Amino acid sequence: MAKRYAWTALAGLATTSLVSSPLWAAPPEPLPASQMDWQPWGDDRPAGTVCRGYYVQPEYRLPAPAIDGQVNSESNTANYGTDGDTVLDGEVVLRKGDTQLEATRVQVPPERDLANASGPLTLRDKGLLVRGDSAEVSLNSDQATIDSAHYVAHESRLRGDAIQLERVSDNVFRLREASFTTCEPGDSTWRLIGNDILLDRNQGYGTAKHARLEVGDVPVFYWPWVRFPIDERRQTGFLWPTIGVSDGGVDYAQPFYLNLAPNYDATITPRWIDDSGLLMGAEFRYLFPTDQGTLEGAYIGDDESAGDDDSTTELENGDERWYFDYSHYGRFSSRVPYRLRYGAASDGRYFDDFGRTFGETDTSNMARLAQIDYLGDTWNLQAKAQGYQLLDDPVDEGDKPFYRLPSLTANGRWSQDLGFYQEWNSNATYFWRDIEGDENGFYDYEDTQRRIPLREDVKGARLDLAPAVGYRFEPSWGFFEPRVALQHTSYDLDYDERITDNSESPTLTAPVTTIDAGLIFERDFAFGGDDWRQTLEPRLNYAYVPERDQSDFPDFDTEELAFSWGQLWSPYRFSGGDRLGDLNRLSYGVESRFLEDQSGRERLSVGVGQSAYFEDRNIDMAGDPDTLPGDEESFDYYEATRDRSPWVTRINWQITDNWSTRWQWLYDDEESRTESTGLGVQYRADAGHVLNLGYRWEIEGFDNADDDDDVRNYNREEYDMSFAYKATDRFDVIGRVLYDNTNDRALDQMAGVQWNDCCYGVQVVWREWIEDEDTANNIEDDTTDRGLFLRFVLKGFGGIGGDADTYFQSAVPGYRPGLN
Repeated sequence: MAKRYAWTALAGLATTSLVSSPLWAAPPEPLPASQMDWQPWGDDRPAGTVCRGYYVQPEYRLPAPAIDGQVNSESNTANYGTDGDTVLDGEVVLRKGDTQLEATRVQVPPERDLANASGPLTLRDKGLLVRGDSAEVSLNSDQATIDSAHYVAHESRLRGDAIQLERVSDNVFRLREASFTTCEPGDSTWRLIGNDILLDRNQGYGTAKHARLEVGDVPVFYWPWVRFPIDERRQTGFLWPTIGVSDGGVDYAQPFYLNLAPNYDATITPRWIDDSGLLMGAEFRYLFPTDQGTLEGAYIGDDESAGDDDSTTELENGDERWYFDYSHYGRFSSRVPYRLRYGAASDGRYFDDFGRTFGETDTSNMARLAQIDYLGDTWNLQAKAQGYQLLDDPVDEGDKPFYRLPSLTANGRWSQDLGFYQEWNSNATYFWRDIEGDENGFYDYEDTQRRIPLREDVKGARLDLAPAVGYRFEPSWGFFEPRVALQHTSYDLDYDERITDNSESPTLTAPVTTIDAGLIFERDFAFGGDDWRQTLEPRLNYAYVPERDQSDFPDFDTEELAFSWGQLWSPYRFSGGDRLGDLNRLSYGVESRFLEDQSGRERLSVGVGQSAYFEDRNIDMAGDPDTLPGDEESFDYYEATRDRSPWVTRINWQITDNWSTRWQWLYDDEESRTESTGLGVQYRADAGHVLNLGYRWEIEGFDNADDDDDVRNYNREEYDMSFAYKATDRFDVIGRVLYDNTNDRALDQMAGVQWNDCCYGVQVVWREWIEDEDTANNIEDDTTDRGLFLRFVLKGFGGIGGDADTYFQSAVPGYRPGLN
């Protein structure tokens, strides 16, 4: 369970004028890198390393004493005084356990409990180096005091300087007038300076009094007291604040992190927003052997700016606003996982106004789910209740989602040695949603009157049964699989006050018959000095689904599928369970694959195929088997009556280990036109460079959107280019442009840089994107959003700013930011 590592207390911004000079710590000047066990990289520098060198602890000069507690010594001369003192001169070396002291002179009193060393001296202990002018070292305990100290912890890369360093106990050190940093020797990009610094390597944290943060020798923060991590362990305390400025107002968030236990923690975040007031946020996380979850939310009791920005909003000044989101995943056993999710928000504009992460545009709903599965060898069972809150303001009644309360699924499969198999597929779901309309389905929305289609203005239960039998013959040279599924769907519907003659208990029973057959030819050949294997795989697939009257059927969860390579071999024209598309077609195609013979890795696959239709496809979302789409000039009508599908050509090519491309082209040879094409090219260099080039073209009407507002009334042509260029191991340049060529506009633009040094990192990103306001057919109401993002990370001390890494990885596929 990771968390940002910048735990602070009593945080405040100050300059030197705010602190009196007695509190202004002045540590000694640092030593050269050569005296701090620093080794610059040579030709053996690992790829991608951002540090210019590394710390190396040399071998001990003396062997460990044979008896625990005994001290081994070595020196040029040794003198014994009359009072029992022992004085060692020259190159003096003392070792007790893992502690070794090197000095020019060491005086040991008669009690043999201390060693007073004169410098320059060196103290080593378990990956720790301390150099100083003089020291007092206990020979009976872990205590030691060193003046004018310069220290480095090799593994954690901590180093600093102190007027005095005291080893209080094993791995616990107190430093006075001291500095602390993880930057390389000679680099003063940042350091923490305090009057009294305590480093507890056992607990993994440090504290400092009257501390200041210097960036480039310039003080930028002052704390009366500060607590900070010195390794990857989590610590309780303040995280770095997030500060934003928008329209002249300040947005300041100050998180406080609670490390409650090794397996659960919490973060409380007060946030002051100039125009709105105080917003309190919190997050709680837990992790157990078989369960994990997150609970988060935020609340503002009196939003002073609610309702100011949009005349159509239902918000008013002074409204309370909030959100709540709980997610849990667990398992009762390896075969019985379960999931819980519940999210809610006070209004549809909450995340538009207050956000969640950088540039977030996909918080369009709050999910609700309770699900449990059984994953058996024969049976797979599932029970779930599912829904979500739609985040629109105001909410269009016609867009409200259906809830599944509940949905029960039982699927089983039995196979015999001869190739025969049987399947049982079943689902029973009750669909419900809360919508308001009159007896004819009309309702008011934004000063207009709209109507909910009858097939959506209903709730009720649906039973789907699809038992199937089949035979799979699969020798090495091909396959043959006839299969028959009996699709049965029945409903128990409730139309409430809606006036209709539709049946409340419609049913459908129809066979879904397919015959799938293919051959596999192989040949071995040599090319470019390598051995290859090529396959040639012709395939035939026949599907027959009779038409059935579905005009009384509702539309709970169904959409018509756009044609693709996968649709060539599938008998189903719809997703969901409310429509069974009539089909009488034969698909034919061929695919050829090229494999590296030694590894079997596929380098290239090329496929081309088409479907021939023997009957029109009458069933659409209206479900009437006796009618076709009314507009004979429309793409929908053409799609329902054409004799053959477009040719589908698909190419997946791993050109080299770095270059790859994917292409799908749908070409209508009857009308001599392209219906859809998509091309993607990716370059991924070993050094970390990434380049993505994409192109998409779709004819008007191709996307088969069910809602008229989502049907584009133009041919879509889009270009997508994104890249990440690692100029050096430390410096990345990032960018993306998604361009709508049809309407001559950029849909999404992003440009940024990232600097990732050994002791700090910086991300600066600008983004501008277009929101289509859920109306794809009307670009006049689109709005433009912009954002500027800054993240500054001090390695080993934490970071300022929100985390954009998730967005970078989605915007630039293949890129790994690696700023931590």
